[in-house]
Amino acid sequence: MLSVFDKYMIKNIAIATLFVALTLSAIIFLTQSLRFLELVIEAGASSGAFWQLTFLALPRFFEVILPLALMVGVVFVYARMVSDSEIVVLRASGLSAFKLSRPAIIFAVFVTLTLMCITMLVGPKSLSKMQEMRQVIKSQFSALFLKEGVFNQIGSGLTVYIRDKDINGDLRGILIQDTRDKNEYPSTVIAKRGVLVSTDRGFEVLVHDGSRQEFNKKKQILNRLNFDRYIIDLPNSNEVNTRWAEPDERTIFELIKPDLSDASDVKNLREFRLEIHKRFVSPILALSFALIGCVCLLVGPYNRRGQVRRIMVAVLSVAVLQGAYLTFFNVAKHNDLGLWMMYAIAFGPIAFCLFMLSKYSEKFRRRVLYGRTSS
Repeated sequence: MLSVFDKYMIKNIAIATLFVALTLSAIIFLTQSLRFLELVIEAGASSGAFWQLTFLALPRFFEVILPLALMVGVVFVYARMVSDSEIVVLRASGLSAFKLSRPAIIFAVFVTLTLMCITMLVGPKSLSKMQEMRQVIKSQFSALFLKEGVFNQIGSGLTVYIRDKDINGDLRGILIQDTRDKNEYPSTVIAKRGVLVSTDRGFEVLVHDGSRQEFNKKKQILNRLNFDRYIIDLPNSNEVNTRWAEPDERTIFELIKPDLSDASDVKNLREFRLEIHKRFVSPILALSFALIGCVCLLVGPYNRRGQVRRIMVAVLSVAVLQGAYLTFFNVAKHNDLGLWMMYAIAFGPIAFCLFMLSKYSEKFRRRVLYGRTSS
């Protein structure tokens, strides 16, 4: 059963963590929105597609945002209680350092479990959906909305240039270079005007008052055909259906059981294995960071001058651990030593902090933190 103190502390830590997480999410949201803004504007996609892309990009950042937000929330709440002398009163009433940190540990376990659900299921699905939407926008909308005054690359082997558009969307000053059919000679279409139309077969450019030119290399002859009306089919990209899903786009079940008949899956089995370990280890950092905050604020002599030094130690410790974790994750791509170090960075601080918060560390704390030994 949770005591009144546990409920009070969990509530305060949750509010502080939520506030920091929302702030960091807003920053990430702005940076990610800039990535998709140019894509959506150039492709002419709707505002709904823009917002959907941006929100789908957020879940994969939670494995970094939530542990940091939790650490900041724990440090903020306990530092405020220390400055208000509440921790001193609670210690005087008989609460040990472990009991004082118990609410933070309980909430950290909840955050860790939430992160596991996000990293193993929600995050990969949202990332995969985002990548599919980007491919759809690039393949479909890029063909529908041609930019003026530049050479638009439509698929492989088709380049379209238009001088300008009128208010009705009609195209003026069209030049199309078609090298898609390797069995035929490249052709160039020049037309005064045209329009982009949608049919059951896909998109087409209907051009008027122009000519089609084709140079025969064997006969060294330029073939020219003048026309009043000519139709050019635009390619329909099937890139979305055939795109190979990256390891970070797959759920934990897809990583555990890859398609061994797929050559790409077989080639990237090591990346799949590393991604599985990452999905398990990354959420554990939330508990590690919370315990580091508790140890820095609750263990050691009380200082009336403030807790700035302890807060700085907590922040620097978390920054070093986060940097080391990312470094060894990159090392693990080529060496199993990096994988072992990832586990050490995640679980090592937990074991050390639990020892420091327990009663068994009293002699150690007296000797190291207080500078004296027990009589």
